Amino acid sequence: MKKTFGLLLSSLLACHSLFAEKPLAFGWIDEPGKHVDLKLGKRPLARYVYERMIPEDRQRTYKPFHHIYQSDGEGFLTKGPGGKFTHHRGIYYGFSKCSFTDKEGKKHRVDTWHCKGAYQTHEKFIRSHADSKSAGHTVEIAWRLDDGSVFALETRTLRFSLRPDDSLQIDFGSVLSTDHQPLILDGDPQHAGFQFRASDEVASSTARQTYYVRPKEGRDEAGKTKNWPADKDMTNLPWKAQSVVVSGQRHFTLYLDHPENPKPSFYSERDYGRFGSYFKTQSEPGKPVRIKYRLIIGTKERKASECARLSDEFSRG
Repeated sequence: MKKTFGLLLSSLLACHSLFAEKPLAFGWIDEPGKHVDLKLGKRPLARYVYERMIPEDRQRTYKPFHHIYQSDGEGFLTKGPGGKFTHHRGIYYGFSKCSFTDKEGKKHRVDTWHCKGAYQTHEKFIRSHADSKSAGHTVEIAWRLDDGSVFALETRTLRFSLRPDDSLQIDFGSVLSTDHQPLILDGDPQHAGFQFRASDEVASSTARQTYYVRPKEGRDEAGKTKNWPADKDMTNLPWKAQSVVVSGQRHFTLYLDHPENPKPSFYSERDYGRFGSYFKTQSEPGKPVRIKYRLIIGTKERKASECARLSDEFSRG
């Protein structure tokens, strides 16, 4: 009897183990030539839009970028083509003033922010990973003149993970190389650098509900913004945070600037949901421009003290 009971118990435990729910894992789902989605189980988290530039559809396709989904996965938190300032695209990186002299001695001054005289193209996936803890990919992006010639190559890496409070952590890194001596990268805080743009719904409907949190003064009033150069203290900030309302849900984005990034940095913010920073620098052969930022995005609103703690965590990493 005891032997029979033991066998029965062992069988039940084996069945429980067999049918136990497996932990959710990150995974990439590609629509070749268009975009690749990142999901956690069935929950959409992010999308990399990498369609090649189509001359007849230039405005929609002139730069690759990353979308972020809303917390419920039902739509995008970030903005794509069209709407208020079509060149603003989710998580993106570029400079409105790129200048260099080519090997024939011809001077060029182009714009990879608005994509005037130049544009960006996804070239290839260098590597990609996804498991139960995180996901990420590294892609090669060419910065091209309008004649198609490449004047800089960027290796862009994004790593995604979920924090204990279910917010999405995005680590963004870029290495920009050139064969030109030198390639000058410049612009202004509104039209250059590493930036985040929330859904166009913010611009059309909820801008008055947008607020920012800053290192010195903490949370500001809804609708209030500060921008360099009018606000001289908007330089070399370790972090800044934005809160916007999309689809009736408030979302909070913390932008962390690593101390090793080029300095000085100058910050800009808008009530319609675009914020970030820029710096002036140059790339030379053998001396690429390296940057790293972190975004933490979720529905949890954070006080300045918590933002500062997360900034310290990033800076030490």
